[in-house]
Amino acid sequence: MKKRKPLTNAEGEVRELTAEDFRHFESLDHFPDLAKLVRRRGERGPQKTPTKKQVTLRLDKDVVERFRATGAGWQSRINDALRKARVG
Repeated sequence: MKKRKPLTNAEGEVRELTAEDFRHFESLDHFPDLAKLVRRRGERGPQKTPTKKQVTLRLDKDVVERFRATGAGWQSRINDALRKARVG
């Protein structure tokens, strides 16, 4: 078996990894605590303090189209309009 070069040099710089290096890495399946910290691409992490609740709401088509036409953040604007309209 061929001896592999160290991953870092004397200054602590990490060298370019090779295909051989990747073959020797272990799967995160062996480290469940560490696997929890690694997110997949596009996966959102847990919210520290969730402030909103996801619901399904049916609105008239023209209302949705009007808010969507205002661009990004249209759902937040619907939330703001509902907040202003609440009675109490």
